[in-house]
Amino acid sequence: MNSSHSPLILIVEDEERLAILVSDYLKKADFRVHYLLDGGTAVEWAREHRPDLVLLDLMLPGKDGLTVCKEIRTMSQVPIIMTTARVEEIDRLLGLELGADDYVCKPYSPRELVARVKAVLRRTLRSTRHAEPGSLTLMADRLRVRSDGSEIELTAVEFALLETLHESPGRIFSRDRLMDRIYRDHRVVSDRTIDSHVKKLRRKLSELMPERELIHSVYGVGYRYEEADEESDA
Repeated sequence: MNSSHSPLILIVEDEERLAILVSDYLKKADFRVHYLLDGGTAVEWAREHRPDLVLLDLMLPGKDGLTVCKEIRTMSQVPIIMTTARVEEIDRLLGLELGADDYVCKPYSPRELVARVKAVLRRTLRSTRHAEPGSLTLMADRLRVRSDGSEIELTAVEFALLETLHESPGRIFSRDRLMDRIYRDHRVVSDRTIDSHVKKLRRKLSELMPERELIHSVYGVGYRYEEADEESDA
């Protein structure tokens, strides 16, 4: 692999021996690597050098990993793998919606960590490879939608609704079909419930792509998704 085109990994880890060990394994896997021993300079370094992935320890001097993750997310969607020696923190981390892509408990195998880095980068590449200017990229793990560098966050129901329509552009989905896809527990909801979710979803999508109507009403039938510009029937 040409080193000038190899992904750049930023390691933020206060245990220097561990940082060096992980760096060595990543370099052997043809990654470029830089490590920092505290959180205080991590955000600015990431802003300046734009790494392809960040390995971020939870407990750091200067600025803790949760704060670093939040601050990075205000400026970048770079993949982040958080590491922690405190197993009990994992459930809390998963519930915080910080935008981290993966979590690894210490002690970990450096080989396993390299494998996790590769997996996250592959997943990120798949999610963006076919994204064209003006199109949507759906990120199911974050319940977020991206277009041309901007993002919005959806509720779980809104994301399921958009994902269903987005997977089959041009296909008309009846309200009953949409209810089956969104409510897997088969709860009884009215047509108006679907209409309400569509209305809220359209409002959010208009913030992301104000020049387009993406979800179109088909009178008396249901809804369909189209990225081409055209008038909605409702």
